[in-house]
Amino acid sequence: MTATDLIALFSLEPHVQEGGYFRETYRSKQNFGASSLSTAIYYLLTPTTRSLMHRLRSDEVYHFYLGDPIEHLQLCPDGTGRVEVLGPDLLNGQKVQLVVPAGIWQGSRLKAGGQWALLGTTMAPGFIIDEFELGGRKALTESWPKFDEIIRNLTPDEPSKGGPTSS
Repeated sequence: MTATDLIALFSLEPHVQEGGYFRETYRSKQNFGASSLSTAIYYLLTPTTRSLMHRLRSDEVYHFYLGDPIEHLQLCPDGTGRVEVLGPDLLNGQKVQLVVPAGIWQGSRLKAGGQWALLGTTMAPGFIIDEFELGGRKALTESWPKFDEIIRNLTPDEPSKGGPTSS
């Protein structure tokens, strides 16, 4: 199976704001304020894609389904950060589920040599684009210099026009 096979099988589309490929698979008909009570997506990373640094106003739960491991960077408001690995090798510390609390900067990429990773995410309250904030390279590297290399890999060369870039 290849990434191209998965894109076709699950009707995935490019995620314009974040990177990678996705398809929403669930949106609750019940609302919580301006959002659905919960949403779920399939999410695919390839060697040429990445989940750009972003933060959300709701908790997000990642689920690893198939493929190669990914590195997931989380940068916390208290100045700490961590890189978690989602993947199938549970006996060596990889995880198949990972919670990202609301307000945490996050981004991910395939580990070196990987071909693809099929993930899912669920959010409660559900995802709405107005609550998605793209991170700027300069602000993030200044605030978390220990993670400079991976932040540089997970941010665009220039902030995208029309989207938030603050920290």
